[in-house]
Amino acid sequence: MSVKTIQIIILFIVLLSCKMKDDANDIKPSVTPAPVVQPVSVKPVPASPVRYLALGDSYTKGESVSPDQSYPVQLCAALSASGVPVSSYKIIAQTGWTTASLQAAIQAAGLQDTFNMVSLLIGVNNQYQNRSLAEYRTDFLELAEQAIQFAGGHKEYVFVISIPDYGYTPFGSSNQASISAQIDQFNAVNKYLSDSLDLRYYDITPISRKGLDEPDLVASDGLHPSGKMYGEWVKLIMQSR
Repeated sequence: MSVKTIQIIILFIVLLSCKMKDDANDIKPSVTPAPVVQPVSVKPVPASPVRYLALGDSYTKGESVSPDQSYPVQLCAALSASGVPVSSYKIIAQTGWTTASLQAAIQAAGLQDTFNMVSLLIGVNNQYQNRSLAEYRTDFLELAEQAIQFAGGHKEYVFVISIPDYGYTPFGSSNQASISAQIDQFNAVNKYLSDSLDLRYYDITPISRKGLDEPDLVASDGLHPSGKMYGEWVKLIMQSR
């Protein structure tokens, strides 16, 4: 075989090798990798329209303010203004009610309907009447479980509001330290139970502790929240939705 023939063969092999590399670079994966999906944080929003049940005591009733200034009514108005229609609301609450009083009232009401938003705020009168934390723990747990039942078993439709601190009002200011310490103990119980049941919890107690520095946050009776304070609660709830 001549030298020239050998050179031609070598050149052919080199060209064939380059062609194979180019073909390999053109090959596409048979399966396209799945796109990376970023996690999305979704907060529970009640089905529309809202059917709201508010359970509590004087703080839910709105003692010493007009009905439209109570926090449940202000919350309904805020929801409507945000584009979430409210078809109905029901308030089971009276001034002076303890957990036992609320339980009795719920039983007497004989509620058959279910709701897609239920709130629970109770306990200040247990503290005021020197009832035990053990009793409060048992009663609050039962009330929270009832609230879930009223929400058709949907925990995401239930929320708990902490007990305000009336030590920061003209009525309680002379005994502020003791009242505040006890309110903290009761709130520790309802917060723990709310967390154990996976319920949303809104801590409005710090807002209530502005009452002495900002007198317009306290109603004319010198004890209960004003409509302005209830409005601050609603802002906190709406911002956290």
